[in-house]
Amino acid sequence: MNSPERILVMGVGNPMMRDEGAGPRTVEIIMRSFDFPDNVEVVDCGTMGYTILDVLRDVDQLIVIDALRDPDLEPGTVVRLEPSDFASSQVMHSLHDIRLPEVLQAAALIGRAPNTVAIGIQIESIEEWVLELSKPVEEALPVAVAAVLEELSALGVVPTTRTDSEVDSRIIEAVRSYAPIPPEALRPHDESCS
Repeated sequence: MNSPERILVMGVGNPMMRDEGAGPRTVEIIMRSFDFPDNVEVVDCGTMGYTILDVLRDVDQLIVIDALRDPDLEPGTVVRLEPSDFASSQVMHSLHDIRLPEVLQAAALIGRAPNTVAIGIQIESIEEWVLELSKPVEEALPVAVAAVLEELSALGVVPTTRTDSEVDSRIIEAVRSYAPIPPEALRPHDESCS
């Protein structure tokens, strides 16, 4: 019998820089609210560097939650992106050590490239030493959680609600009404986000 695919849900970003912390905050809500089968791991990878390649070892499916900067999107917009949507010249935002496309390219070179999808949350502002998210990004977190749960559902994963935690009603409502902006709504641009 084959073992189930290993799935990694990874929040990236710097929570000390306001909306740059959207990925880690989303992962925090997921970890606090849900339990998953043993083949699913949910982690906060902070401001990932090439050491993230160790985390990707033996991962089959990767769901990344990260901040996004696109001048054509309203702050708090949640977008589902495929690797072709966040190529180096496109919109995946990064103030991290390296950009997600470079991590995936390096993983492919050493034979560790998982199937990947990203959930991007459009930022309003980046401010050093500000721990709170902006209001639009904070309000988008339930939608980002719903987007992750939708991706997991498509992979056959059904979480259970933690008995020691009350799931925020906004998350339940977001799951019921989840409809992300399709990636084709994003237009490539040359603006660097670093």
